[in-house]
Amino acid sequence: MLFVQPLPTPCSAGRFPDATGMDAFTTAYRAAKEQQVVFVAIERLGLWWTVKADALTAPQRTFDTTVHGAVRDAVDGELRAQELAVALHAAFYGALEPLARAAPPAS
Repeated sequence: MLFVQPLPTPCSAGRFPDATGMDAFTTAYRAAKEQQVVFVAIERLGLWWTVKADALTAPQRTFDTTVHGAVRDAVDGELRAQELAVALHAAFYGALEPLARAAPPAS
């Protein structure tokens, strides 16, 4: 069984599932939905990684469009994807500082 942290505290890097491929994505999404936690995972797209997130799995959470914009683009490595996943997860639970460090606004 896939573990998705249900606690309202930021997860650490390495705790987010790799949702590469339909089976892995479905398993991770289903686990988040069953636990009613925000779905956050990383996925490999060729040479790039991306962060997948969905707050529909946790009806008590809201998904701010600025949070989404900070992580919607593909990133160049699994470690960077994990860093963004940590920051996104924290933002869903009200801690915006990790996201500000990981994805500062463009100037």
